[in-house]
Amino acid sequence: MKVGYACINTSIKENFRTCRVATVEKKGPEILKELTLENLKLTKRIIEWNIGHGIKFYRMTSEMVVLATHPVNPWDWRNDPDVIQICSEIKALRDEHGLRLSTHPGQYSVLNSPNPDVVDRTIADLDYHAALSELTGAQDMILHLGGKYGDPEAALGRLVNETRALPEPILKRLRFENDDRTYNLEDVLSVSEATGVPACFDIHHHRCNPADAPLEGLIDRVYETWKTTGTPKVHISSGKTAPNDRRHHDFIFPEDVDWLLDVLAGRNADIMVEAKAKERAALGVIQELGERGIRVDG
Repeated sequence: MKVGYACINTSIKENFRTCRVATVEKKGPEILKELTLENLKLTKRIIEWNIGHGIKFYRMTSEMVVLATHPVNPWDWRNDPDVIQICSEIKALRDEHGLRLSTHPGQYSVLNSPNPDVVDRTIADLDYHAALSELTGAQDMILHLGGKYGDPEAALGRLVNETRALPEPILKRLRFENDDRTYNLEDVLSVSEATGVPACFDIHHHRCNPADAPLEGLIDRVYETWKTTGTPKVHISSGKTAPNDRRHHDFIFPEDVDWLLDVLAGRNADIMVEAKAKERAALGVIQELGERGIRVDG
């Protein structure tokens, strides 16, 4: 079992860099490489910090390559020797320490949109994440199912068709996650089982947006979707003001750790902590697991 967190490390007083399109137009595309290399170097430092503190699971920022899919970016970053060098160093750390790295395309990546332009932009974004994953060794790319658009059945049908048509570098890393408002875990499983894409279970989203079917049976089906892929990836968070508050608390409450363990029923999973305290929250979960006699790969 690995425990991790997403993107920002609050113990390292540095932020990922980005810029506006107007800045690129003013300074030239060279600024894109400069900022991207800073982001990659910061990612490596965070991963090294994680290794030193027993954290072997980490979600990389989606903003790593600045304006990666924007028309203002003419830079062939995938074949840039400087990018390849730093990415290879990250990949070497993954190999040496048995890390799990992941990505999570943003809310504007909607594969089941009825608008073809949105779908095309989504596929371009997924292609970017897949290329970054290939260079760094990341194995998971998490995506929500999208919108209902007034006809959930048709929307999920489009999603299945678009997913089946994705290129192999995207498809082999893609995982579908239940969300807290629109599509619950049962919806995700229907798509996962139709496409062969593993289901990423978010326990807090399930609390906010539960399925009708018993969770025990749904979790059995979640594990089945990972049967040929590896260890399932699950998400945990605690509500900020109440158990079903969609906003995330800074840390994970012990009772939520216990709930997840009860749901997993002794089965292995890698746990992504989604909390505002980031690495401190992940370390807190590692401590909670240790107190319950559960060994964390660190």
